[in-house]
Amino acid sequence: MTQLTAPARASPAQPGPARWRATGAAALRRHWPAVVLLAAGLALRVLAQSAYRPALFYIDTTRYLYNVALGMDPLGYEGPLRAILWVANFDAVAAIQHLLGLAMAVVIYLLLLRRGAPRWLAALAIAPLLLDAYQVQIEQTIMPDTWFEALIVAGLAVLLWQPSAGWRRAVVAGLVLGTSATVAQVGEALVLPAVIYLLAAGGGWWRALGRAAALCAAFALPILGYETGSLLLTGDFFLSHTGVTSLYGRMAAAADCATLRLPPAERKLCPARAQQARGPDWLEYSNASPVAPYYAHLPRAETNSLLSDFNHRVLTQQPLRLLGAYARDVVKLFMLTRTSGAGDTPISRWQFQAAYPYFSPHASAHVVSAATREFGGGTPAVWRPGAAFLRSYQLGGGYTPGPLLALLTLTGLAGPAALLRRRADPGTRQLALGCLLFVTSAAGLLLVSDVFEFSWRYQLLALVTLVPAGALGIAVLVRCTGITRDAGPGTPSTGPEAAI
Repeated sequence: MTQLTAPARASPAQPGPARWRATGAAALRRHWPAVVLLAAGLALRVLAQSAYRPALFYIDTTRYLYNVALGMDPLGYEGPLRAILWVANFDAVAAIQHLLGLAMAVVIYLLLLRRGAPRWLAALAIAPLLLDAYQVQIEQTIMPDTWFEALIVAGLAVLLWQPSAGWRRAVVAGLVLGTSATVAQVGEALVLPAVIYLLAAGGGWWRALGRAAALCAAFALPILGYETGSLLLTGDFFLSHTGVTSLYGRMAAAADCATLRLPPAERKLCPARAQQARGPDWLEYSNASPVAPYYAHLPRAETNSLLSDFNHRVLTQQPLRLLGAYARDVVKLFMLTRTSGAGDTPISRWQFQAAYPYFSPHASAHVVSAATREFGGGTPAVWRPGAAFLRSYQLGGGYTPGPLLALLTLTGLAGPAALLRRRADPGTRQLALGCLLFVTSAAGLLLVSDVFEFSWRYQLLALVTLVPAGALGIAVLVRCTGITRDAGPGTPSTGPEAAI
C-alpha cells in the first residue's frame, strides 16, 4: 500500500523556518491539484458566508433551536449547535460547518492516498465535495447535514486509515458511526457496510467476527444512550417516530386506491389522485394530507398502528407499483440536470436565492429575525452581488452531474470484484477493500433514504461515499490493467503507485 511520501528535506544546515518553507513548498508541488481545489472550495464558502448573513434557515431549523415537534427527527445536531451558540452566534455555526466541509475533503484525499490511489485520482475524488454548490448551500444552512456527513467520513476513515482494523479501531468506528444515527436516523444503515468490511478484511474468521461484534456493540451504545435520554425526558424509547409516517408518504403516493383492499378505518388514508400527485413529502407533512385528521383526532399510538397496517397492505397487495415508484426515484440521481419532478420536494429549497429565503410558517421572516436576535449574528441580509454569482454558478452547472455519478457507481461496483481474485496483490486488495466500504455505505444511505422519499438534499451523501468509492474503483481497474499488461515472471507490475 502506498503511503504519502515525505517531501525532500532541506539541508540539515538550514535553520528551522527555512526547513519548514522547503517542506511546505515540496508538499505544494506534489499535491498542487488538491491545493487548487481546496482554494476554490474555500473561496466558494467564503463567498457564501459573505452573501447570506448570518446563515440560512430551513423549514426544520427551529426543531433544533426550540425543540419543536419533538420526536420527529433525532436531535443529535442540537448538541454541537447549542455548544457553538453558547459561546458565539450563527455566523460561527456556518463558518464551522464550512470548515467541516473542507476538512472532509482533506481526510478523503489523504485516505485515498493511503489506500494506494494516485494523487490525480484522489484530487478528482474531492472535487465534487469542494465545488458542488448544493453542498456549499447546505453548509451555510443551520441544519444537521454537514455534521452527519462529517461523522460518516470520520467513521469510515477510522476503519480504513490502517491496512487492518484492530479491536480498538472497530470500537471507535462503531461509536462514531452509531453517533451519526443520533444526528440523522438513516445513519443506522451504516452498521451493515462496516460489518461487511471487517469480515472481508480477513485476519481469520473468528477474529473478524469478534471485531464485527465489537463494532456492533459500540454502534448500538450511542443510539441506546440517546433512546434512554428520550425515554427519561419524553417517555418514548426511540430515535424518532417518523419512520411510520414517512413510509406512509411513499406507500400512499404509489398505491392504486381503486383496487387496494382496506378496512373501513383505513379507507380515508388512501389519497385522491390529485393528492398523490403532490408526492410523499406532502402526504407526510401537509395539514391537508389524508393522515392529518387521524393525528388530530386519535392518539398517536393508534394512528401509528393504522398507518403500519396501511403500509403493510400496500406492500403486500401492490409490490410492483411500489417498486416501480421507488426505482424511478433511485435513478433520478443520475439525471443530467438538477430538476424537480412531479411530487418531488422542490429543489429550490436548496438553491441559492437572490433574496434571503424564508419558509412560512416555520422559518418566516418573523421567526428568523427573532432567532437571530436571541442567538446573535445580526439581521438576516443578502449581499446581492455574491448571491447573484452563487445562484448563477449553481444553476449554470456548479454541481456534480448525474452521468458522472453513474460512471462512478459502475466503477465503485466493479472495484470490490478484485477481492475475488486469488492472486490479487496486497496493494490491489487494499484499494478494493476501501472501495467495498465506501460503495456499500453509499448504497445503504442512498437506497434507504429513497425508500421514504426522493430529495436532492439526501443525494448529497453521494459526495462523501459514492464519489470516493468510484475513484477507488477506478484505481483498482487501473492497477489490474497494469498487472495484466505487465504480467510475467519477474516483471514488476504497474499501477497507481507508479503515478504517485
